[in-house]
Amino acid sequence: MIMGKPSQEEVVNWRLPLLVAACTAVGSLSLIVYSPYSGFLYLFFIAPIVSLTFVVLLVVAVVRKRSLRFVVLFLALLAFLGLSAALFTNQNTVRDYARWRLGSHRLKAEVLAQPNPVNGELRHMEWEATGFAGVANNTAYLVFDPTDLLAAHSEGEFAGLPCKVPSVVRLERHWYSVRFYTDEVWDGCPSSRAGRQ
Repeated sequence: MIMGKPSQEEVVNWRLPLLVAACTAVGSLSLIVYSPYSGFLYLFFIAPIVSLTFVVLLVVAVVRKRSLRFVVLFLALLAFLGLSAALFTNQNTVRDYARWRLGSHRLKAEVLAQPNPVNGELRHMEWEATGFAGVANNTAYLVFDPTDLLAAHSEGEFAGLPCKVPSVVRLERHWYSVRFYTDEVWDGCPSSRAGRQ
């Protein structure tokens, strides 16, 4: 130490945790917005690899008896885990809102160009479909509801929808993202129909 100034080893360097937080936010948001499989990629690849890397670096810091480096690395790991967990816990909502903001004009035009619906169904289009070779298929629809009846609840049975649904997210007035149960689509709701009989 020179004349009361702490040495670099005695000062916690906040740059690494802040850089990790910024990279985590940008990377996680990009992955969520542009990949329907972001949760899978995060849970099975990204989180384990990044966490293991930090654990190795933390062990090295302990072995070399660098307590401040350990603190900085630990804060960076907490920043990564905290931010990414918060974003991926709400990934469907974050993804829906971000995708809506990026392409709502085109999507609205596509849905409104459809002919008038029959049997009281709402105008809709497939918003997203995920799954693996016919197994565990999950489908979400972009739905135009001019009466805003879908705003009443975030799940359940609604007039204009053929199935009972687990998730309804309001994107803006009259526009909703509606997720169906696994392996159910707009034209086929086997579990919902079985429950009604």
